[in-house]
Formats: sequence, C-alpha cells, structure tokens
Amino acid sequence: MKSKGASSEFAKYVSQNVFAMIGMSCYILADTFFISKAVGANGITALNLVLPLYNLIFAIGSMIGVGSAIKFAIAKNQKESNKHYFFNAMFFTTVFGMIFMAIGILAPEKLVELLGGSREIVAVGAPYTKIFMSFAPLFMWNYVCNAFVRNDGSPSIAMTATVLSSLFNIVMDWVLMFPLKMGMQGAALATALSPVVGCAICCFHFASKKNTICFKPCVPSIIKLFNCAKLGVSAFVGEFSSGVITVAFNMVILKLVGNIGVASYGVVANISLVAVSVFNGVAQGSQPLISKYYAKGDKKDLEKIITLGTVTCLCLAGIIIAVINIFAAPIANVFNSEHIEELTAYAVKGLRIYFVGFIFAGLNIFLSLAFSSMSKAIPAFVISIMRGFVVILASVFLLAYLFNMTGVWLAFPLAEAITFIISLAFLANIKKKNEI
Repeated sequence: MKSKGASSEFAKYVSQNVFAMIGMSCYILADTFFISKAVGANGITALNLVLPLYNLIFAIGSMIGVGSAIKFAIAKNQKESNKHYFFNAMFFTTVFGMIFMAIGILAPEKLVELLGGSREIVAVGAPYTKIFMSFAPLFMWNYVCNAFVRNDGSPSIAMTATVLSSLFNIVMDWVLMFPLKMGMQGAALATALSPVVGCAICCFHFASKKNTICFKPCVPSIIKLFNCAKLGVSAFVGEFSSGVITVAFNMVILKLVGNIGVASYGVVANISLVAVSVFNGVAQGSQPLISKYYAKGDKKDLEKIITLGTVTCLCLAGIIIAVINIFAAPIANVFNSEHIEELTAYAVKGLRIYFVGFIFAGLNIFLSLAFSSMSKAIPAFVISIMRGFVVILASVFLLAYLFNMTGVWLAFPLAEAITFIISLAFLANIKKKNEI
C-alpha cells in the first residue's frame, strides 16, 4: 500500500507541476510569437539577446525560493521549527529585486549593447528591458510564493497560479501589442504584470486552514539564506546557465552568420524552454516527495520516486524528440512572419540536432534537483556547473570552430551526454552508501 501511495502522489505532483511549468514557459514563447508578428526578425533577435537577464532574475529567485522551500519541507517533516524560512526568503528576494530594478531603469541601453546588440537592436530591445526589469521584485516573489505553496501540500494551487499568470500574459500580449499597438513595450508590460496574478492566487493557500507557512517577521539572516541557497544552487545554476549559454551561443552565431543566425537560435532556444519546463516539472513535482521520504528515512518510497522520475524523463524525452523531428519546419515557420528562407533553414536543422540532447538533459535536470532534495548539495552543484558552464561552453566554442553552425547545434547534446555520465557516478555512489 505504501508504494501505491508513493506512486499516486508522484502522479499527482508531477502531472500538475509539468502542466504548471509548461504554462510558465509559454509566456516567453508567446512573447516570441507575438513579437515575430509585430516587429519581425529584429524583435526576435532583441528578445533573445535580453533573455539572459530574465535567466539571472529567475536564477536568484529560484535559488532562494526553492532552497528555502526545501529547508522548510525537511524541517516540517522532521518536526523542527520552520517559521523563519518564508520571511527570510521574501526579504532577500526584495533586496535583489530592487537592485535589478535600479539597473534596468538607469541603464537599459547599455545592458542590451553589452549583450551584443547593434544600434538597431538596442533601439528595439532597450524599452523592453527597462519595463520588465522594473518589475524584477515581482518575478522573484512569485517564485518564492509558488515554491512554498507547493511544499506546503498545495501543488494544485501552485499549478493554477502558474498557468493562470501565463494565460494572463498571453492575452495581454495580444491586447497590448495589436489593438493598443504598443509593440515591444506592450510585450514587456504583459510579462511584467503576470507575476501579480500568480502571487494573488497563492494567497488562497496562505488564507486557508491548510497553510502552515509562517508570515511572522524576523531578523533577516544571511547565514540562513546561505544554508537555504546551498540547496537551491542547482535551480540557480540551471536558470543562470541558460543565460550564460544564450550569451555564448549568440556571440558565436553573430560571428558565424549574423543576426539571422541569432534569430534562428532564438526559435530553437525558445522552443527548448518548453522542453526544459517539462523536465523541470518532473523534477520540481518530485522534490517535495523526495524531501519528505528522505527526512522520514523511508528508503523504499524514496527509491520508488527516483525510479519513477527517471523513467518519466526518458519517456517524455522520446516523445519530445519525435515531435520536433516531424514538425520542425512548421514550428520554425510560426516564428518567421517575414518568410526568410535562411532563418527557416537554420532553425529546422538546429531543432533536429539540438533536441537530441534532451535524452540526457531531462535526466540531468531531475537528478540534480533530486540530490538537492536529499540535502546533497555538492553532487547537485557539480552536475549543474558541468552542464551549465564547463562542458557546454567548451563544446560550443570547439565544435563551432570545427563544424560551424552544425557544431553550434551539436554542443548541447554532447555536453548533456558527458554530464549524464557524471550524474550516474554520483547516483551509484549514493546507492553504494545505502542512502537510497
């Protein structure tokens, strides 16, 4: 009966989180689609150049939010005090959010220029950057609230918050960009306001009798923040590395083929966000369960959740790769309103090669957060660093030099395959110690 309970919990948490994470990724996808229609290839290029700023904001928000929520869940299941985690997380995300807000308001043009934007791209991207960075605290609060609600036994509310905020963004994208003709500024404003919806829906859990999250103010603690951040580091590296990878790919592609190449990578990168969100959903859905069973010392159900997560990632990877191979051309054309043949050709080839990497990427994402959920910060950190920085950056520069654009697309599959070998080694070591 116990194993059946673990299986049903896994199905509930993971299905809801996958749906929620897909919804969360859709607002950037919606931005890309509507910008391609309203502004064209320059708009996609500008969006892709500033995406690393999103990644950095989300990286810090997720590190603090997920790490604090894991600490909260483990303390709760071990009957320890967990009253300070939420306030501490909200305080420090506010501090970081205000820093991002100030930079975005004061120097948006410089930011876009530093990320590789030409004069015409800066003109398109700077207003977008200024608006969305002005709302950085809201993005971070939303991440913290969602992580705590999910770990406090309300995955349905967390899912609803994510999905409805994304739907709000998509609807407002269309309203602001087309009827109101606000262009890139409209896309930025729609994205910036969507976390308000997410936070508001999370309040339904906070107001319920089921809520155990404490709102009592306490003295902010950097030591407590650091202890939480250690468990959220895989989430941080996962988000932040996406930004670093995007910058590196943009630099290489700009030198190889110019703005059209960056626009084609924008298509590949934005579609890959949806795939990554699927595996993040599996990982984040499993996380509260792994933390719970680990805290209780229930090795049987802990191993069952990890096995279910691994099998689920492999099955989903197979489906995603098949869909991309069949529909690569129609997908690329959706984001090519100007019908630029070169853009479509690069994007189609890129989609088919790049997405092979998700056979390994899904497993790396899942295992990294699984290790964090068991307070195994070092394995989680090493996996995240390897796939997010060391191997991928070495691969893209080396393979681009050897094989031009084909090498750029091959970098992701190679990096994930190498990292997966390391993930397996860590998993085998933990099993050898009889901790699973």
